[in-house]
Amino acid sequence: MTISTISPKQLFDLTQSGTPIELYDVRTPVEFREVHVPFARNMSLEKLDAQKLAGGRDDSAAPLYVICRSGSRGKQACEKFHAVGYTNVVNVEGGTQAWDQAGLPVVHGKKAISLERQVRIAAGLLVLIGSALGALVSPYWIGLAAFIGAGLVFAGITDTCGMGMLLAWMPWNQVQATPPAGMSHSPTCPPNQTKPYCG
Repeated sequence: MTISTISPKQLFDLTQSGTPIELYDVRTPVEFREVHVPFARNMSLEKLDAQKLAGGRDDSAAPLYVICRSGSRGKQACEKFHAVGYTNVVNVEGGTQAWDQAGLPVVHGKKAISLERQVRIAAGLLVLIGSALGALVSPYWIGLAAFIGAGLVFAGITDTCGMGMLLAWMPWNQVQATPPAGMSHSPTCPPNQTKPYCG
């Protein structure tokens, strides 16, 4: 399966030419709140319903663009669309990191720990705990470290991460449902967008 890609600069140039762009950021709401492309809508990967989103588009002839932190989750989102028969989807190369590094406009908000860092922290902690318990309590606990190691190998080979998907559902990776005082819309949505199309 070939996934179409576009560089951040190319996408930005399209917006400057007046071409209407539909861009979905498939990171968690908390990651989106920290930094995002101004015209992106947030639809986290674990909640992405590719069939519904593709079927509800006003202009199915125009490409649908996806972006994440560095490109990996964007690729997975594209694969979800391909799986339901929708191939007019394009992944932004390098994700939001590359967009920001190119000096293109972004919206900054409250700082957050990226999902990739959370996975590294959780995996390292579980391996450490399993190794310590294996040495101090019972050798059977070494199985925990082996299980996490096998999971990381699987994630590397398949480019999918079960731990990442699980962590994405955790409360600290979500944002409050009701807007804070003074805000007219959810922090995960641009002012002219409403749920369920972003969030």
